[in-house]
Amino acid sequence: MNELGSFVSRTRIAYFCMEIALRPEIHTYSGGLGILAGDTVRSCSDLGLPVVFVTLVSRAGYFRQEITPAGEQREHPDVWEPAAFARPLAAMVGVDVEGRTVWVQPWLYVHANPKGQAIPVLLLDTDLDQNDPRDRQLTHWLYGGDEVYRLKQEIVLGIGGLRVLDALGFDIETYHMNEGHAALLTVELLRRFRRSDSAPPLTANGVDPARVRDLCIFTTHTPVDAGHDRFSYDLFRHVAGKIIPVEDLRAYAGAEKLDMTRLALNLSAYVNGVAHSHAETTRAMFPGYDIRAVTNGIHSETWVHPDFAKLYEAHFPRWWHDPEMLVRADQLSDGAIWSAHAAAKADLCRRVRETVGAELDPKVPIIGFARRMTGYKRPSLIFSDVERLAAIASRRPFQIVMAGKAHPRDASGKEMIRKIHDTIDALAGKIPLAFIPNYNMTVAKSLVAGADVWLNTPLPPLEASGTSGMKAALNGGLNLSTLDGWWVEGCIDGVTGWSIGGNGTPGQDDAESLYRRLESEVLPLYYDDRARWIAMMKQAISKLASYFNSQRMMRRYATEAYIR
Repeated sequence: MNELGSFVSRTRIAYFCMEIALRPEIHTYSGGLGILAGDTVRSCSDLGLPVVFVTLVSRAGYFRQEITPAGEQREHPDVWEPAAFARPLAAMVGVDVEGRTVWVQPWLYVHANPKGQAIPVLLLDTDLDQNDPRDRQLTHWLYGGDEVYRLKQEIVLGIGGLRVLDALGFDIETYHMNEGHAALLTVELLRRFRRSDSAPPLTANGVDPARVRDLCIFTTHTPVDAGHDRFSYDLFRHVAGKIIPVEDLRAYAGAEKLDMTRLALNLSAYVNGVAHSHAETTRAMFPGYDIRAVTNGIHSETWVHPDFAKLYEAHFPRWWHDPEMLVRADQLSDGAIWSAHAAAKADLCRRVRETVGAELDPKVPIIGFARRMTGYKRPSLIFSDVERLAAIASRRPFQIVMAGKAHPRDASGKEMIRKIHDTIDALAGKIPLAFIPNYNMTVAKSLVAGADVWLNTPLPPLEASGTSGMKAALNGGLNLSTLDGWWVEGCIDGVTGWSIGGNGTPGQDDAESLYRRLESEVLPLYYDDRARWIAMMKQAISKLASYFNSQRMMRRYATEAYIR
Protein backbone atom coordinates (compact mmCIF):
# COMPACT_ATOMS: atom_id res chain seq x y z
CA MET A 1 0.00 0.00 0.00
CA ASN A 2 1.41 3.42 -0.90
CA GLU A 3 1.98 6.18 1.64
CA LEU A 4 -1.33 7.96 1.01
CA GLY A 5 -3.19 4.64 1.05
CA SER A 6 -1.91 3.86 4.52
CA PHE A 7 -3.23 7.21 5.75
CA VAL A 8 -6.60 6.75 4.06
CA SER A 9 -7.14 3.33 5.58
CA ARG A 10 -6.65 4.42 9.17
CA THR A 11 -7.78 8.05 9.30
CA ARG A 12 -11.20 8.88 10.73
CA ILE A 13 -10.85 12.50 11.88
CA ALA A 14 -10.29 15.60 9.72
CA TYR A 15 -8.97 18.76 11.38
CA PHE A 16 -9.55 21.98 9.40
CA CYS A 17 -7.66 25.18 10.14
CA MET A 18 -6.86 28.23 8.01
CA GLU A 19 -3.24 28.20 9.23
CA ILE A 20 -0.91 25.51 10.57
CA ALA A 21 2.68 26.08 11.75
CA LEU A 22 4.40 22.92 10.53
CA ARG A 23 8.01 24.15 10.61
CA PRO A 24 9.74 27.54 10.40
CA GLU A 25 10.53 27.20 6.69
CA ILE A 26 6.87 26.57 5.78
CA HIS A 27 5.12 29.93 6.03
CA THR A 28 1.57 28.66 6.50
CA TYR A 29 0.95 30.44 9.80
CA SER A 30 0.66 33.93 11.24
CA GLY A 31 0.47 33.47 14.99
CA GLY A 32 -1.18 31.69 17.88
CA LEU A 33 -3.93 29.87 15.97
CA GLY A 34 -1.42 28.35 13.56
CA ILE A 35 1.10 27.55 16.27
CA LEU A 36 -1.58 25.71 18.22
CA ALA A 37 -2.63 23.77 15.10
CA GLY A 38 0.99 22.81 14.45
CA ASP A 39 1.39 21.58 18.00
CA THR A 40 -1.81 19.60 17.49
CA VAL A 41 -0.24 17.90 14.45
CA ARG A 42 2.81 17.00 16.50
CA SER A 43 0.81 15.62 19.43
CA CYS A 44 -1.43 13.59 17.13
CA SER A 45 1.77 12.02 15.80
CA ASP A 46 3.08 11.28 19.29
CA LEU A 47 -0.23 9.77 20.39
CA GLY A 48 -1.01 7.92 17.16
CA LEU A 49 -4.37 9.61 16.65
CA PRO A 50 -6.03 8.90 13.26
CA VAL A 51 -6.21 12.51 12.05
CA VAL A 52 -5.70 14.22 8.70
CA PHE A 53 -5.12 17.98 8.70
CA VAL A 54 -6.48 20.35 6.04
CA THR A 55 -5.25 23.90 5.44
CA LEU A 56 -4.27 26.32 2.66
CA VAL A 57 -0.86 26.20 0.99
CA SER A 58 -0.35 29.98 1.50
CA ARG A 59 2.51 30.17 -0.99
CA ALA A 60 3.27 33.82 -0.20
CA GLY A 61 2.93 33.31 3.53
CA TYR A 62 1.56 35.88 5.97
CA PHE A 63 4.30 38.46 5.52
CA ARG A 64 7.95 39.03 6.27
CA GLN A 65 8.29 41.97 8.61
CA GLU A 66 10.89 44.69 8.12
CA ILE A 67 11.38 47.48 10.65
CA THR A 68 12.64 50.71 9.11
CA PRO A 69 15.14 52.98 10.90
CA ALA A 70 12.14 55.10 11.91
CA GLY A 71 10.55 52.08 13.61
CA GLU A 72 7.86 51.56 11.00
CA GLN A 73 6.69 48.10 9.94
CA ARG A 74 7.01 47.20 6.28
CA GLU A 75 5.47 44.01 4.86
CA HIS A 76 7.04 41.80 2.21
CA PRO A 77 5.92 38.48 0.68
CA ASP A 78 7.19 35.52 2.68
CA VAL A 79 7.31 33.07 -0.21
CA TRP A 80 8.07 29.40 0.24
CA GLU A 81 8.22 26.55 -2.26
CA PRO A 82 5.79 23.70 -1.52
CA ALA A 83 7.74 21.25 -3.69
CA ALA A 84 10.66 21.47 -1.26
CA PHE A 85 8.60 19.93 1.55
CA ALA A 86 5.50 18.32 0.04
CA ARG A 87 4.33 16.53 -3.08
CA PRO A 88 1.28 17.24 -5.24
CA LEU A 89 -1.40 14.58 -5.24
CA ALA A 90 -3.17 13.35 -8.36
CA ALA A 91 -6.56 14.68 -7.36
CA MET A 92 -8.40 17.83 -8.28
CA VAL A 93 -11.82 19.10 -7.24
CA GLY A 94 -13.89 22.07 -8.29
CA VAL A 95 -15.75 24.67 -6.24
CA ASP A 96 -18.07 27.34 -7.59
CA VAL A 97 -16.85 30.93 -7.15
CA GLU A 98 -18.61 33.82 -8.90
CA GLY A 99 -20.06 31.36 -11.36
CA ARG A 100 -16.65 29.97 -12.30
CA THR A 101 -15.27 26.58 -11.41
CA VAL A 102 -12.16 27.01 -9.28
CA TRP A 103 -10.01 23.90 -9.26
CA VAL A 104 -8.29 22.87 -6.04
CA GLN A 105 -5.35 20.46 -5.83
CA PRO A 106 -3.84 19.18 -2.59
CA TRP A 107 -0.19 18.87 -1.66
CA LEU A 108 0.69 16.15 0.84
CA TYR A 109 3.00 17.12 3.68
CA VAL A 110 3.87 14.31 6.05
CA HIS A 111 4.84 15.08 9.62
CA ALA A 112 7.11 12.17 10.45
CA ASN A 113 8.19 12.17 14.06
CA PRO A 114 10.50 9.16 14.46
CA LYS A 115 9.14 8.71 17.97
CA GLY A 116 5.52 8.69 16.85
CA GLN A 117 3.31 7.92 13.90
CA ALA A 118 3.35 9.82 10.58
CA ILE A 119 0.50 12.31 10.17
CA PRO A 120 -0.78 13.68 6.83
CA VAL A 121 -1.38 17.38 6.19
CA LEU A 122 -3.19 18.45 3.01
CA LEU A 123 -2.22 21.89 1.67
CA LEU A 124 -4.91 23.19 -0.68
CA ASP A 125 -3.69 25.02 -3.79
CA THR A 126 -5.51 26.95 -6.53
CA ASP A 127 -2.40 28.10 -8.42
CA LEU A 128 -3.21 25.81 -11.34
CA ASP A 129 -3.14 26.25 -15.12
CA GLN A 130 -6.80 25.21 -15.24
CA ASN A 131 -7.90 28.24 -13.21
CA ASP A 132 -8.78 31.76 -14.26
CA PRO A 133 -5.89 34.14 -13.42
CA ARG A 134 -8.19 35.82 -10.87
CA ASP A 135 -8.43 32.55 -8.94
CA ARG A 136 -4.85 31.29 -9.06
CA GLN A 137 -3.83 33.50 -6.14
CA LEU A 138 -6.69 32.55 -3.82
CA THR A 139 -4.35 30.36 -1.77
CA HIS A 140 -1.34 32.70 -1.94
CA TRP A 141 -1.83 35.14 0.93
CA LEU A 142 -2.68 34.07 4.45
CA TYR A 143 -5.32 36.55 5.67
CA GLY A 144 -4.54 38.79 2.71
CA GLY A 145 -6.84 40.89 0.57
CA ASP A 146 -10.33 42.12 1.37
CA GLU A 147 -13.46 40.37 2.64
CA VAL A 148 -14.22 39.05 -0.86
CA TYR A 149 -10.84 37.35 -0.96
CA ARG A 150 -11.40 36.00 2.55
CA LEU A 151 -14.79 34.53 1.66
CA LYS A 152 -13.33 32.86 -1.42
CA GLN A 153 -10.53 31.39 0.70
CA GLU A 154 -13.06 30.02 3.16
CA ILE A 155 -14.98 28.39 0.31
CA VAL A 156 -11.75 26.73 -0.82
CA LEU A 157 -10.92 25.59 2.72
CA GLY A 158 -14.33 24.35 3.87
CA ILE A 159 -16.01 23.11 0.73
CA GLY A 160 -12.92 22.41 -1.35
CA GLY A 161 -11.17 20.71 1.56
CA LEU A 162 -14.09 18.38 2.21
CA ARG A 163 -14.34 17.46 -1.48
CA VAL A 164 -10.59 16.80 -1.61
CA LEU A 165 -10.88 14.34 1.27
CA ASP A 166 -13.62 12.52 -0.60
CA ALA A 167 -11.66 12.48 -3.84
CA LEU A 168 -8.69 10.93 -2.06
CA GLY A 169 -10.85 8.22 -0.53
CA PHE A 170 -10.85 9.27 3.13
CA ASP A 171 -13.76 7.94 5.19
CA ILE A 172 -14.15 10.70 7.76
CA GLU A 173 -16.32 10.24 10.85
CA THR A 174 -15.52 13.52 12.62
CA TYR A 175 -14.82 16.98 11.19
CA HIS A 176 -13.03 19.28 13.63
CA MET A 177 -13.29 22.97 12.71
CA ASN A 178 -10.55 24.88 14.46
CA GLU A 179 -12.08 28.38 14.35
CA GLY A 180 -14.91 29.42 12.05
CA HIS A 181 -12.92 29.82 8.82
CA ALA A 182 -13.84 26.28 7.74
CA ALA A 183 -17.51 26.47 8.72
CA LEU A 184 -18.75 26.23 5.13
CA LEU A 185 -17.89 22.53 5.23
CA THR A 186 -21.17 22.19 7.16
CA VAL A 187 -23.01 23.60 4.13
CA GLU A 188 -21.43 20.96 1.92
CA LEU A 189 -22.56 18.30 4.40
CA LEU A 190 -26.08 19.71 4.39
CA ARG A 191 -26.16 19.27 0.63
CA ARG A 192 -25.32 15.60 1.04
CA PHE A 193 -27.78 14.71 3.77
CA ARG A 194 -31.10 15.51 2.20
CA ARG A 195 -33.84 13.57 3.95
CA SER A 196 -34.89 11.88 0.74
CA ASP A 197 -34.12 12.03 -2.93
CA SER A 198 -37.62 13.32 -3.59
CA ALA A 199 -37.36 16.18 -1.11
CA PRO A 200 -36.55 19.60 -2.57
CA PRO A 201 -32.80 20.16 -2.15
CA LEU A 202 -31.50 22.63 0.38
CA THR A 203 -34.81 23.69 1.86
CA ALA A 204 -35.78 23.63 5.52
CA ASN A 205 -37.68 20.42 4.89
CA GLY A 206 -35.09 18.88 2.62
CA VAL A 207 -31.94 18.79 4.74
CA ASP A 208 -31.03 16.82 7.82
CA PRO A 209 -28.99 19.07 10.19
CA ALA A 210 -28.90 16.37 12.89
CA ARG A 211 -26.69 14.19 10.71
CA VAL A 212 -24.35 17.11 10.10
CA ARG A 213 -24.13 17.89 13.81
CA ASP A 214 -23.24 14.31 14.61
CA LEU A 215 -20.18 14.65 12.39
CA CYS A 216 -18.91 18.08 13.45
CA ILE A 217 -17.10 19.61 16.39
CA PHE A 218 -16.10 23.24 16.66
CA THR A 219 -13.37 24.99 18.62
CA THR A 220 -13.72 28.77 18.84
CA HIS A 221 -10.73 30.95 19.71
CA THR A 222 -12.10 34.48 19.48
CA PRO A 223 -13.46 36.41 22.48
CA VAL A 224 -13.29 39.66 20.48
CA ASP A 225 -16.53 40.31 18.59
CA ALA A 226 -14.78 41.90 15.62
CA GLY A 227 -12.69 38.76 15.22
CA HIS A 228 -15.63 36.63 14.08
CA ASP A 229 -15.96 36.42 10.31
CA ARG A 230 -19.26 37.84 9.07
CA PHE A 231 -20.23 38.39 5.43
CA SER A 232 -23.23 40.11 3.91
CA TYR A 233 -25.69 37.78 2.25
CA ASP A 234 -25.52 39.92 -0.88
CA LEU A 235 -21.80 39.20 -1.08
CA PHE A 236 -22.34 35.50 -0.47
CA ARG A 237 -25.07 35.39 -3.11
CA HIS A 238 -22.69 37.01 -5.61
CA VAL A 239 -19.66 34.86 -4.76
CA ALA A 240 -21.23 31.52 -3.88
CA GLY A 241 -24.95 31.68 -4.58
CA LYS A 242 -24.97 28.33 -6.35
CA ILE A 243 -23.71 26.51 -3.26
CA ILE A 244 -26.82 27.02 -1.15
CA PRO A 245 -29.75 29.44 -1.38
CA VAL A 246 -29.34 32.34 1.02
CA GLU A 247 -32.82 31.72 2.43
CA ASP A 248 -31.73 28.28 3.64
CA LEU A 249 -28.41 29.51 4.97
CA ARG A 250 -30.05 32.13 7.20
CA ALA A 251 -31.58 29.37 9.33
CA TYR A 252 -28.12 28.31 10.50
CA ALA A 253 -25.84 31.34 10.02
CA GLY A 254 -27.94 34.25 11.30
CA ALA A 255 -30.72 36.43 9.95
CA GLU A 256 -28.75 39.57 9.17
CA LYS A 257 -25.33 38.31 8.05
CA LEU A 258 -23.54 35.08 7.33
CA ASP A 259 -21.87 34.59 10.71
CA MET A 260 -19.30 31.81 10.35
CA THR A 261 -19.11 31.26 14.10
CA ARG A 262 -22.89 30.93 14.44
CA LEU A 263 -22.97 28.58 11.44
CA ALA A 264 -20.44 26.32 13.15
CA LEU A 265 -22.23 26.60 16.51
CA ASN A 266 -25.56 25.56 15.02
CA LEU A 267 -24.18 22.59 13.13
CA SER A 268 -21.75 21.07 15.65
CA ALA A 269 -22.57 18.53 18.34
CA TYR A 270 -19.56 19.50 20.45
CA VAL A 271 -18.36 23.08 20.91
CA ASN A 272 -15.55 24.31 23.10
CA GLY A 273 -13.56 27.36 24.06
CA VAL A 274 -9.82 27.19 24.64
CA ALA A 275 -9.71 28.04 28.35
CA HIS A 276 -12.28 28.00 31.13
CA SER A 277 -12.49 31.80 31.20
CA HIS A 278 -12.81 31.88 27.41
CA ALA A 279 -15.68 29.39 27.50
CA GLU A 280 -17.49 31.67 29.95
CA THR A 281 -16.93 34.66 27.67
CA THR A 282 -18.17 32.72 24.64
CA ARG A 283 -21.31 31.60 26.46
CA ALA A 284 -22.03 35.27 27.20
CA MET A 285 -21.43 36.23 23.55
CA PHE A 286 -23.57 33.38 22.21
CA PRO A 287 -26.18 32.60 24.88
CA GLY A 288 -28.07 29.37 24.61
CA TYR A 289 -25.21 27.22 23.34
CA ASP A 290 -23.46 24.51 25.32
CA ILE A 291 -19.84 25.73 25.24
CA ARG A 292 -17.35 23.44 26.96
CA ALA A 293 -13.73 24.17 27.80
CA VAL A 294 -10.57 22.41 26.66
CA THR A 295 -7.66 24.60 27.69
CA ASN A 296 -4.92 24.90 25.09
CA GLY A 297 -1.50 23.35 25.50
CA ILE A 298 1.89 23.33 23.81
CA HIS A 299 3.93 20.55 22.23
CA SER A 300 6.61 20.25 24.87
CA GLU A 301 9.32 18.65 22.75
CA THR A 302 9.02 21.42 20.14
CA TRP A 303 9.35 24.34 22.54
CA VAL A 304 11.85 23.09 25.09
CA HIS A 305 15.44 24.36 24.93
CA PRO A 306 17.95 21.58 24.13
CA ASP A 307 19.62 21.88 27.54
CA PHE A 308 16.31 21.51 29.36
CA ALA A 309 15.40 18.62 27.05
CA LYS A 310 18.60 16.80 28.04
CA LEU A 311 17.89 17.44 31.70
CA TYR A 312 14.33 16.13 31.45
CA GLU A 313 15.36 13.11 29.40
CA ALA A 314 18.00 12.16 31.96
CA HIS A 315 15.51 12.15 34.82
CA PHE A 316 12.15 11.46 33.16
CA PRO A 317 12.53 9.12 30.16
CA ARG A 318 9.61 9.44 27.70
CA TRP A 319 8.71 12.80 29.22
CA TRP A 320 8.07 14.01 25.66
CA HIS A 321 5.21 11.50 25.33
CA ASP A 322 3.93 11.94 28.88
CA PRO A 323 4.75 15.52 29.94
CA GLU A 324 2.81 14.97 33.15
CA MET A 325 6.01 13.33 34.39
CA LEU A 326 7.40 16.86 34.73
CA VAL A 327 5.34 17.13 37.92
CA ARG A 328 8.50 15.76 39.56
CA ALA A 329 10.67 18.60 38.26
CA ASP A 330 10.69 20.17 41.71
CA GLN A 331 13.12 17.37 42.66
CA LEU A 332 15.77 18.51 40.17
CA SER A 333 18.87 20.17 41.56
CA ASP A 334 19.17 23.94 41.65
CA GLY A 335 22.45 23.77 39.79
CA ALA A 336 21.02 21.72 36.93
CA ILE A 337 18.03 24.05 36.50
CA TRP A 338 20.15 27.21 36.56
CA SER A 339 22.73 25.77 34.20
CA ALA A 340 20.08 24.87 31.61
CA HIS A 341 18.53 28.32 31.95
CA ALA A 342 21.90 30.02 31.58
CA ALA A 343 22.44 28.19 28.28
CA ALA A 344 19.02 29.27 27.01
CA LYS A 345 19.62 32.85 28.10
CA ALA A 346 23.02 32.93 26.38
CA ASP A 347 21.35 31.77 23.15
CA LEU A 348 18.80 34.57 23.39
CA CYS A 349 21.50 37.16 24.02
CA ARG A 350 23.34 35.85 20.97
CA ARG A 351 20.22 36.09 18.79
CA VAL A 352 19.59 39.67 19.90
CA ARG A 353 23.19 40.62 19.13
CA GLU A 354 23.11 38.97 15.70
CA THR A 355 19.72 40.36 14.63
CA VAL A 356 19.63 43.91 16.00
CA GLY A 357 23.18 44.47 17.25
CA ALA A 358 22.16 45.05 20.88
CA GLU A 359 24.34 43.67 23.68
CA LEU A 360 22.52 42.15 26.62
CA ASP A 361 24.07 41.20 29.95
CA PRO A 362 23.32 37.55 30.85
CA LYS A 363 23.66 38.43 34.54
CA VAL A 364 20.78 40.90 34.37
CA PRO A 365 17.17 39.67 34.25
CA ILE A 366 15.46 39.69 30.86
CA ILE A 367 11.76 40.44 30.51
CA GLY A 368 10.32 38.90 27.35
CA PHE A 369 7.21 40.05 25.48
CA ALA A 370 6.21 38.64 22.09
CA ARG A 371 2.78 38.41 20.47
CA ARG A 372 0.59 40.03 17.85
CA MET A 373 0.82 43.79 18.12
CA THR A 374 -2.75 44.96 18.58
CA GLY A 375 -4.72 47.08 20.98
CA TYR A 376 -6.12 44.58 23.47
CA LYS A 377 -2.72 42.89 23.89
CA ARG A 378 -1.45 46.22 25.30
CA PRO A 379 2.22 45.87 24.33
CA SER A 380 2.91 49.40 25.56
CA LEU A 381 1.45 48.92 29.05
CA ILE A 382 4.90 48.51 30.57
CA PHE A 383 5.86 51.90 29.06
CA SER A 384 2.92 53.79 30.57
CA ASP A 385 5.34 55.77 32.75
CA VAL A 386 8.84 55.54 31.30
CA GLU A 387 10.32 57.77 33.99
CA ARG A 388 9.10 55.47 36.74
CA LEU A 389 10.25 52.43 34.77
CA ALA A 390 13.72 53.97 34.42
CA ALA A 391 13.80 54.78 38.14
CA ILE A 392 13.01 51.14 38.96
CA ALA A 393 15.79 50.00 36.62
CA SER A 394 18.27 52.41 38.22
CA ARG A 395 17.93 50.49 41.48
CA ARG A 396 17.45 46.98 40.09
CA PRO A 397 18.59 46.76 36.46
CA PHE A 398 16.63 44.71 33.94
CA GLN A 399 16.43 44.29 30.18
CA ILE A 400 13.46 43.94 27.81
CA VAL A 401 13.25 41.93 24.59
CA MET A 402 10.14 42.27 22.43
CA ALA A 403 8.84 40.91 19.13
CA GLY A 404 5.58 40.79 17.21
CA LYS A 405 3.79 41.68 14.01
CA ALA A 406 0.85 44.00 13.42
CA HIS A 407 -1.69 42.96 10.81
CA PRO A 408 -1.00 44.89 7.59
CA ARG A 409 -4.36 46.68 7.90
CA ASP A 410 -4.03 47.38 11.64
CA ALA A 411 -2.83 50.98 11.64
CA SER A 412 -2.97 51.26 15.44
CA GLY A 413 -0.91 48.09 15.82
CA LYS A 414 1.73 49.49 13.48
CA GLU A 415 1.75 52.70 15.47
CA MET A 416 2.42 50.69 18.64
CA ILE A 417 5.50 49.19 17.00
CA ARG A 418 6.71 52.65 15.99
CA LYS A 419 6.21 53.99 19.51
CA ILE A 420 8.10 51.04 20.99
CA HIS A 421 11.05 51.99 18.81
CA ASP A 422 10.75 55.59 20.00
CA THR A 423 10.92 54.20 23.53
CA ILE A 424 14.07 52.26 22.69
CA ASP A 425 15.73 55.61 21.97
CA ALA A 426 14.17 57.31 25.00
CA LEU A 427 15.46 54.61 27.36
CA ALA A 428 18.92 54.35 25.82
CA GLY A 429 21.50 54.14 28.59
CA LYS A 430 18.78 53.41 31.16
CA ILE A 431 17.10 50.16 30.12
CA PRO A 432 18.43 47.92 27.34
CA LEU A 433 15.42 47.35 25.08
CA ALA A 434 15.52 45.26 21.90
CA PHE A 435 12.82 44.57 19.32
CA ILE A 436 13.50 41.48 17.18
CA PRO A 437 11.89 41.85 13.74
CA ASN A 438 10.00 39.19 11.80
CA TYR A 439 8.61 37.23 14.74
CA ASN A 440 8.32 33.54 13.79
CA MET A 441 8.71 30.07 15.29
CA THR A 442 12.50 30.33 15.46
CA VAL A 443 12.48 33.71 17.19
CA ALA A 444 9.72 32.57 19.52
CA LYS A 445 11.65 29.51 20.65
CA SER A 446 14.67 31.64 21.60
CA LEU A 447 12.58 34.20 23.42
CA VAL A 448 10.40 31.90 25.50
CA ALA A 449 13.40 29.81 26.52
CA GLY A 450 15.81 32.63 27.33
CA ALA A 451 13.63 35.14 29.16
CA ASP A 452 13.70 35.18 32.95
CA VAL A 453 10.26 36.79 33.17
CA TRP A 454 7.51 36.39 30.59
CA LEU A 455 5.26 39.44 30.40
CA ASN A 456 1.69 39.23 29.08
CA THR A 457 -0.70 42.14 29.46
CA PRO A 458 -3.99 41.50 27.60
CA LEU A 459 -7.08 43.42 28.63
CA PRO A 460 -9.38 40.86 30.30
CA PRO A 461 -11.47 39.09 29.13
CA LEU A 462 -10.14 39.47 25.58
CA GLU A 463 -7.39 36.83 25.69
CA ALA A 464 -8.84 33.48 24.61
CA SER A 465 -5.98 31.41 26.00
CA GLY A 466 -2.44 32.36 25.03
CA THR A 467 0.31 29.78 24.88
CA SER A 468 3.58 31.73 24.92
CA GLY A 469 3.58 31.80 28.72
CA MET A 470 3.20 28.00 28.75
CA LYS A 471 6.33 27.74 26.60
CA ALA A 472 8.21 30.02 28.97
CA ALA A 473 7.15 27.93 31.98
CA LEU A 474 8.38 24.75 30.27
CA ASN A 475 11.83 26.38 30.23
CA GLY A 476 11.65 27.63 33.80
CA GLY A 477 10.47 31.14 32.92
CA LEU A 478 8.27 32.94 35.42
CA ASN A 479 5.07 34.55 34.14
CA LEU A 480 4.04 38.08 35.03
CA SER A 481 0.59 38.45 33.51
CA THR A 482 -2.90 39.83 33.81
CA LEU A 483 -5.41 37.22 34.94
CA ASP A 484 -6.90 36.20 31.63
CA GLY A 485 -6.93 33.16 29.35
CA TRP A 486 -4.87 30.21 30.55
CA TRP A 487 -3.14 32.23 33.29
CA VAL A 488 -6.35 32.31 35.36
CA GLU A 489 -5.90 28.54 35.68
CA GLY A 490 -2.10 28.51 35.98
CA CYS A 491 -1.28 31.39 38.31
CA ILE A 492 -0.41 30.66 41.91
CA ASP A 493 0.86 34.03 43.04
CA GLY A 494 4.42 33.88 44.29
CA VAL A 495 4.69 30.20 43.38
CA THR A 496 4.37 29.76 39.59
CA GLY A 497 4.69 33.47 38.81
CA TRP A 498 2.77 36.67 39.49
CA SER A 499 -0.52 38.23 38.49
CA ILE A 500 -1.06 41.80 37.34
CA GLY A 501 -4.21 43.62 38.42
CA GLY A 502 -6.87 41.24 39.63
CA ASN A 503 -8.90 43.86 41.51
CA GLY A 504 -12.07 42.90 39.67
CA THR A 505 -12.00 45.85 37.27
CA PRO A 506 -10.37 44.83 33.97
CA GLY A 507 -7.67 47.31 33.01
CA GLN A 508 -8.03 49.42 36.13
CA ASP A 509 -4.58 50.43 37.41
CA ASP A 510 -2.89 47.51 35.64
CA ALA A 511 0.19 49.63 34.92
CA GLU A 512 0.46 50.53 38.62
CA SER A 513 0.12 46.87 39.55
CA LEU A 514 2.80 45.90 37.02
CA TYR A 515 5.27 48.46 38.35
CA ARG A 516 4.56 47.51 41.96
CA ARG A 517 5.07 43.81 41.31
CA LEU A 518 8.24 44.44 39.34
CA GLU A 519 9.75 46.81 41.89
CA SER A 520 8.79 45.14 45.17
CA GLU A 521 8.67 41.42 44.32
CA VAL A 522 10.10 40.28 40.99
CA LEU A 523 13.41 42.15 40.86
CA PRO A 524 14.25 41.88 44.60
CA LEU A 525 13.68 38.13 44.43
CA TYR A 526 15.95 37.76 41.41
CA TYR A 527 18.79 39.73 42.98
CA ASP A 528 18.44 38.88 46.67
CA ASP A 529 17.17 35.29 46.89
CA ARG A 530 18.42 33.18 44.01
CA ALA A 531 17.48 29.94 45.79
CA ARG A 532 13.82 30.96 46.02
CA TRP A 533 13.85 32.19 42.43
CA ILE A 534 15.05 28.76 41.28
CA ALA A 535 12.44 27.13 43.54
CA MET A 536 9.78 29.11 41.66
CA MET A 537 11.30 28.00 38.35
CA LYS A 538 10.86 24.40 39.48
CA GLN A 539 7.27 25.09 40.50
CA ALA A 540 6.55 26.64 37.09
CA ILE A 541 7.82 23.49 35.39
CA SER A 542 6.21 20.98 37.73
CA LYS A 543 2.82 22.68 38.10
CA LEU A 544 2.43 24.32 34.67
CA ALA A 545 4.47 22.41 32.08
CA SER A 546 3.18 19.09 33.39
CA TYR A 547 -0.41 20.16 32.60
CA PHE A 548 -0.51 22.89 29.94
CA ASN A 549 0.69 20.71 27.08
CA SER A 550 -0.91 19.52 23.86
CA GLN A 551 -0.66 15.84 24.84
CA ARG A 552 -3.18 16.47 27.64
CA MET A 553 -5.20 18.71 25.31
CA MET A 554 -5.49 16.07 22.56
CA ARG A 555 -6.32 13.32 25.03
CA ARG A 556 -9.21 15.52 26.17
CA TYR A 557 -10.40 16.03 22.60
CA ALA A 558 -10.07 12.31 21.87
CA THR A 559 -12.09 11.17 24.87
CA GLU A 560 -14.66 13.97 25.05
CA ALA A 561 -15.14 15.17 21.47
CA TYR A 562 -13.89 12.54 19.02
CA ILE A 563 -15.35 9.53 20.82
CA ARG A 564 -19.03 10.28 21.37
